[in-house]
Amino acid sequence: MLDQTPNRPDLPPEIARRRTFAIISHPDAGKTTLTEKFLLYGGAIQMAGQVRAKGEARRTRSDFMQMEKDRGISVSASAMSFDFGRFRFNLVDTPGHSDFSEDTYRTLTAVDAAVMVIDGAKGVESQTRKLFEVCRLRDLPILTFCNKMDRESRDTFDIIDEIQENLAIDVTPASWPIGVGRDFIGCYDMLNDRLELMDRADRNKVAESIQINGLDDPELARHVPDHLVEKLREEIEMARELLPTLDAQSVLEGHMTPIWFGSAINSFGVKELMDGIGAYGPEPQPQSADTRQIAPDETKVSGFVFKVQANMDPKHRDRVAFVRMASGHFKRGMKLNHVRSKKPMTVSNPVLFLASDRELAEEAWAGDIIGIPNHGQLRIGDTLTEGEALRVTGIPSFAPELLQSCRAGDPMKAKHLEKALMQFAEEGAAKVFKPAFGSGFIVGVVGALQFEVLGSRIEMEYGLPVRFEGSQFTSARWVNGPRDAVDKFTAANKQHIAHDHDGDVVYMTRLQWDIDRVERDYPDITLTATKEMMA
Repeated sequence: MLDQTPNRPDLPPEIARRRTFAIISHPDAGKTTLTEKFLLYGGAIQMAGQVRAKGEARRTRSDFMQMEKDRGISVSASAMSFDFGRFRFNLVDTPGHSDFSEDTYRTLTAVDAAVMVIDGAKGVESQTRKLFEVCRLRDLPILTFCNKMDRESRDTFDIIDEIQENLAIDVTPASWPIGVGRDFIGCYDMLNDRLELMDRADRNKVAESIQINGLDDPELARHVPDHLVEKLREEIEMARELLPTLDAQSVLEGHMTPIWFGSAINSFGVKELMDGIGAYGPEPQPQSADTRQIAPDETKVSGFVFKVQANMDPKHRDRVAFVRMASGHFKRGMKLNHVRSKKPMTVSNPVLFLASDRELAEEAWAGDIIGIPNHGQLRIGDTLTEGEALRVTGIPSFAPELLQSCRAGDPMKAKHLEKALMQFAEEGAAKVFKPAFGSGFIVGVVGALQFEVLGSRIEMEYGLPVRFEGSQFTSARWVNGPRDAVDKFTAANKQHIAHDHDGDVVYMTRLQWDIDRVERDYPDITLTATKEMMA
């Protein structure tokens, strides 16, 4: 994924200053709070919202669905673009909840790096491990932020050891916490020999920085209590002996992760992390595509759709396709070739996001994420280019783990239900299968919470109450093979056959035995649990 060859020419300055990254973590590690603080430091908002606060302070910018606001969780990835110092950050906040992991997997195809958020008390949790594996498959550089240090947390060496053992990656401390829980007063910045002190009184205030000359500087004792100074000197000496030093190239190759400690809710450690993303995060990277790689410094514009969000504005039945620019300098009003349909498309009102707020994008460069409002022409996996028929590869679609049949509360509205379900299928929020026999639809999702989200969205956005009922099938597999073999197979297994929203043939199974039988009786047919989303 990352072509870090030193002989690659320098990128144009406007592209080189882009940093496009996702934030990944287990639910509740503080990912959305960290996103809010990024926006605060980027000058994009005046006051950061909190997920668990009262009244107006509660409105987080990155959670824009009603359900997200009610429950305090993120269920859809949102994109935000803002400036920080000389850098342009394109940040994608992903759902931490495992029921929405497919949205997260696809989002990771559109970024060049990931910020992994870990809870100081809980360490590496299951969902973090899963998401980390996806980053590893794509060789994404990872920067780590250990959050909630102002609460009772584990020993710093324990946390670092756990990351190294569980995730098999070298960890190097960029900062070191001073005290834990109530005693936590700040961090020692190991990269710049600075003391960062936390202000507990004002949560939206930037931490105070004190430049010191090494750990023996008497200035240190003036700001840090005696018992903590001794412990700090001892721990940093051990850390420098035992842990590897920061190697920028190793970070870019995905073998090493620098770790910052802090407390996102107290705005502490966030600015240092952002400086780190600017200094050690990768520039926009080449994108894998069918026929050839797309380099970010090519003059011709290209981009690909990694997410579609329907009804972001409930007043207008709009759909916004999130497009990661892969190359070139895009300008508003440009005509781009829609590779799947082979039709030209004029992009007259592209938008830049600040979660649910958006503004018209007059221009965008490789590495940026823009939204293109459309009425269903753009799907996940589509590529837009300035002429050349390239198709970006590597965007996955996974077989659902839970299946239920879906019916409209009012039988007269079955047509409306079909339209709503197809829209959600194209958005990637669920898989929708139309069985060859019988009426109705079978909806497949990764986690049970998605049925709830789907039901509430169909009712709110379409005014259609729906019923989800148990299905006789337990899993679905895409059918691949020579055309005549597939036709023969579908004719003989009609009661198991359905089609997905792209019209591809799907084999619905009740038991593992069904899959084994197909492998035995139909050697020409392969059943797959993933399908590449390509136009």
